[in-house]
Amino acid sequence: MSVITTPPAAIPIVAESPATRRALRPRRRRGIRHTLVVVAFLLPSALPLVFFVLGPMVAAAVISLTEWNLLAPAEWVGLDNYANLLGDPATWAVFAHTLYYIAGYLPLVYFGGLALALALNTALKGRSLLRGVYFLPVVTSWIVVAIVWRWLLNPSNGIVNATLATFGIDGPGWWTDPAWAMPSIILASAWKDLGFVMVILLAGLQAIDPELVDAAKVDGAGWWRRLVSVVMPLLSPSTFFVVVISLINGFQVFDQVYAMTGGGPGGATQVVVQQVYDLTFRYGSAGEASALSWLLFLVILAVTVMQVRGQRKWVNYA
Repeated sequence: MSVITTPPAAIPIVAESPATRRALRPRRRRGIRHTLVVVAFLLPSALPLVFFVLGPMVAAAVISLTEWNLLAPAEWVGLDNYANLLGDPATWAVFAHTLYYIAGYLPLVYFGGLALALALNTALKGRSLLRGVYFLPVVTSWIVVAIVWRWLLNPSNGIVNATLATFGIDGPGWWTDPAWAMPSIILASAWKDLGFVMVILLAGLQAIDPELVDAAKVDGAGWWRRLVSVVMPLLSPSTFFVVVISLINGFQVFDQVYAMTGGGPGGATQVVVQQVYDLTFRYGSAGEASALSWLLFLVILAVTVMQVRGQRKWVNYA
């Protein structure tokens, strides 16, 4: 028995008529005009991003694969710079110093900023003036802050040690002592950044519905229970932002180290970015410096990705 199959009917191709083309022409023009407007608005931000961020990053990635002293022509060495850095104990030392700084700086600046935000979120007399006063160090130059704190923490005639002496306490050597140099930088950094953290957390506190806090108060929750069970969970988005920004800034700490100790004494405060600076301008090894900067970038990227993924477990956006 034979089966007769009929070929499928050909789908007719309908050509656009002149009238259809004329109708679509204004829509296409509007689409092109919209695209040009979007590009025009993005260019002022996109051009600096490309030339001053993405461009230098790509250039640093290329330089990291070379041996270059900023004077002679660069020589291609491949991944040797990365291998040398990972095998150098000094690299691990500067990362350890950076982590030490973060471990002291992050809790101090967060809980200090939280305390200020809670205090200034109340009906305190003159709170607007106090908010401005506490935020003033944020916009102050690090050179000025470093000079002030070097003077305050001067072991021989600083105000801090003089105050401790009135209580019969022999003050430490602070930034002149390898054991106290990093705590000195942590104190100065936390003092400067308290205002920034305060503003972010204060904005988060003011976004909390007061009825939720009042409901907990009616249920008999005390101040601490309301803070832990109501305020802090609702403040978690602001906390997440502060922690992410503070960690990124902590890994890139440089200004205060350079201005206060220059990495000393005895390399006790030598952090990653200070090492990048020294490798480039003191030792003439721009290739290793670029490789170290890319290692730092990868560490920051990994930490940030872990934070973004982990936020689902503790950040409440309700």
